[in-house]
Amino acid sequence: MRISRKPLSLIAVCGAAAIALAGCSEPSTDDSAAGGSGNGDSTAEQSGEKSVITVYTSEPEEKVDEINQAFTEENPDVEVEVYRAGTGDLKARIDAEKSSGKVEGDIIWAADAPTFEGFKSDDLLAKFDDVKTDGVLEEVVDADGFYVGTRLIPTIIAYNTDVIDQADAPASWEDLTDEKYMDKIVMPDPAVSGAAAFNATVWMNNEKLGETWVEDLGKNKPMIAASNGPTSQEIAGGGHPVGVVVDYLVRDLAAKGSPIKEVYATEGSPYITEPIAVFKDSEKKEAAQRYINFILSEKAQKIAVEQNYLPVVDSVGTPGDAPKLEEIELMTVDDETLSNDRERSVEFFQNAVK
Repeated sequence: MRISRKPLSLIAVCGAAAIALAGCSEPSTDDSAAGGSGNGDSTAEQSGEKSVITVYTSEPEEKVDEINQAFTEENPDVEVEVYRAGTGDLKARIDAEKSSGKVEGDIIWAADAPTFEGFKSDDLLAKFDDVKTDGVLEEVVDADGFYVGTRLIPTIIAYNTDVIDQADAPASWEDLTDEKYMDKIVMPDPAVSGAAAFNATVWMNNEKLGETWVEDLGKNKPMIAASNGPTSQEIAGGGHPVGVVVDYLVRDLAAKGSPIKEVYATEGSPYITEPIAVFKDSEKKEAAQRYINFILSEKAQKIAVEQNYLPVVDSVGTPGDAPKLEEIELMTVDDETLSNDRERSVEFFQNAVK
């Protein structure tokens, strides 16, 4: 599937809740910010005082800090606090807060669409009523109006250019099963990395790959790293000069001088979109939706490109030597399969590569 870019507006009728991220501070629990009305406006918003929104996110700290600085420059009446953690820890925190009666954050910005479908099914999200998605890639917009993707993050093949010649580098997922890559491959653990679990489910349900490919990959004895970060470092260090990793980390390391290069597999790339949404319990819905609109704006998407992400609008280009959006082949599976077959796929993958 190639990326399409059909302009559309995301218009809904209910109030929205927002999650904001800034630094690594704990979510605000100041009762003075509570007491919002039915449309989600807090007392602070109604009185003209500065609103404080809390973002739960898995974004790297330095990247979200840069976004938040740009947002607050344009919105001096809004202060952004951030609680940053991995997707699993974020979900655990949200579950614990929900059990206690209320999710304390305003915005959630992390992970992938299936995760947000789960949040939606659990009635944790507010429907947007003032989020503008004109020009945003159709693939990243929730048709029901509860969340929207903010980046396109494909998983790709990467290799160490000091160890592997370009002519010998893998060009496809199928190439990774070639015995010449025995003991040379590294990839993140799907039991730890949300993106890796997503990838395992996509690969397992792809008609060109499936269980046979996963088993053949396992025969090459790949090293399983904890997450994408250590995976990219292992490739750049040359210990395992070929790997499977999210693309922006490769560009981050290459920009710092590491001998690493990305390859978008010919069969297509599994991808996540790092969606953003407002929590239903938020009392800062207006400010939260302003934050989301900024994230989707051309200014913020240009920042995303400077941070080596692929954007969700096509008017801002792509980073470095990355392909144009329309040139990237994506590997997709329907949402129901992604949700229902995740556990089986991860277990099968782990057994095949151990």
